[in-house]
Amino acid sequence: MRKTNLFKSANHAINYCARSIAKNAVKEQLRAQGVRVTLVRPAEIAERAQRYLADHPECYQLALERARRMGLVEQHSEPLVTPMEWFRAERNS
Repeated sequence: MRKTNLFKSANHAINYCARSIAKNAVKEQLRAQGVRVTLVRPAEIAERAQRYLADHPECYQLALERARRMGLVEQHSEPLVTPMEWFRAERNS
């Protein structure tokens, strides 16, 4: 059986890791507020994680480091652009 890569590109891997970091941060915030995370709809967590990423673009750097440690991104390669950089470029043009 041939081994297949879960991610189609380095940017895809980085975005996945960034969303994972943001979701974990949101879950920790909810737990700190005394909310039982299992009772929160996954869609709401995903929505909050998206806002968290917008407010914390440093998550993409953490995601790049995580993806490198996992071997999903080559050590010397840099992503072409993060979603936030693209959004800002589109908004400013």
